[in-house]
Amino acid sequence: MPGTPEATPAKQVSDAPSPRRLLSTEKVYQGRIWDVVSDTFQLSESGDALTRDYIDHPGAVAVLPMNDAGQVLLLKQYRHPVGMDLWEVPAGLLDVEGEGFVEGAARELAEEADLAAATWNVLADVFNSPGSSSEAIRIYLARDLTEVPHHERHERTDEEAEIEFHWISLDDAVASVLAGRLHNPSAVVGILAAAAARAAGYEGLRPADAPWPAHPSQR
Repeated sequence: MPGTPEATPAKQVSDAPSPRRLLSTEKVYQGRIWDVVSDTFQLSESGDALTRDYIDHPGAVAVLPMNDAGQVLLLKQYRHPVGMDLWEVPAGLLDVEGEGFVEGAARELAEEADLAAATWNVLADVFNSPGSSSEAIRIYLARDLTEVPHHERHERTDEEAEIEFHWISLDDAVASVLAGRLHNPSAVVGILAAAAARAAGYEGLRPADAPWPAHPSQR
């Protein structure tokens, strides 16, 4: 029987920029929210030209709100591409000119959940679908919550008008992920990351203003 392979040091298992020679780029579709571009590039100087089409995305932020009892807030919202009501976390595009990442997350938390938070940390940074989109998502943990006054609340329209709220224990949220009852990527990653962070007493979480080099604006 083969022995146990030597583990790779954690710091060596880290995604990194990998510039390749770009031969051409073309916008093949312009949408209301994001575009589709077609890039032709080479993996190496002597390699064949490859062409890939992908969604050019401005990036997004998501927020896992946690109350003093350790419960997390999930929102039920209809998502047309999959034809399902999904339990999600507050999230949205980074499409406001000049808005910072944390400010965008706070805006989404207020608009979708009527909440403000005094304590923010980064839970995880993910690419939503790196084979077909440039979308980068930063998921925050928001604590020390207060309600937005009624006269300051955002008027939700379209699909957001149907949003339902549900507070759930973090353990039950993890169980729902592992049982296949939750499918939204920001909710799944955020819940599992929060559970891992809780096990360490939340001591290892990055600050809200931690660098985010994977975001399109930083690359």
